[in-house]
Amino acid sequence: MTPAHGLWIPVSPEFRTWGAPPGIEIVDVLMRHLDVDYYVGWLSAAELHGASHQAPQVFQVATGRHVRSRRIGRSRFTFLERDSVRDRPVVEQQTRSGTARVATPELTVLDIAADLDAAGGIDNAATVIAELADQSRLDVEALAQAAELFAATVGRRAGWFLDRFAPGVDLEPLREAVYARTTSPSLLDPTGPHEGGLDTRWRLRINREVEEESW
Repeated sequence: MTPAHGLWIPVSPEFRTWGAPPGIEIVDVLMRHLDVDYYVGWLSAAELHGASHQAPQVFQVATGRHVRSRRIGRSRFTFLERDSVRDRPVVEQQTRSGTARVATPELTVLDIAADLDAAGGIDNAATVIAELADQSRLDVEALAQAAELFAATVGRRAGWFLDRFAPGVDLEPLREAVYARTTSPSLLDPTGPHEGGLDTRWRLRINREVEEESW
């Protein structure tokens, strides 16, 4: 199986009907071959961390430069460019052939809050973030530190989701990290109207209703 020019990956018998191993098994080999910094992110990372409310339709990878989307066997890879990919917090996920770089649960929360479309919309984003808090026992200090890599809006949105849908998490370190970075209110829904009630704890304009998706 040749997912990129000059790269050949063997397919073991259990995956022959798929045409290729699963995405997590080949992403590191592919990215090394392309010489691109990367990490597995968004819903793909969330699933690996146990937040599997909705199986992602694509295998989502953050990259340091443009990489074209491609289908490899049953896996449809989509690549989203991120600044400073190498500096973002990741864990090394064990695979059959070695390891793969996967966003930490905290980085995954922020990536999802930043890119609601990639998360399947705002309701699904809220649901997955709540599941990550439940499954991963988020390190809020690490979450606050990672929030420095994003606009204040992202940390505020993530904090509001967690306050609303994962009660019991002490979010004060995150709130302190993002509250004073700008005095202007941020929008809960970046595509929504610039109106709605103001959540003063997060300086966030609640410009639409958000509901967790049911199983």
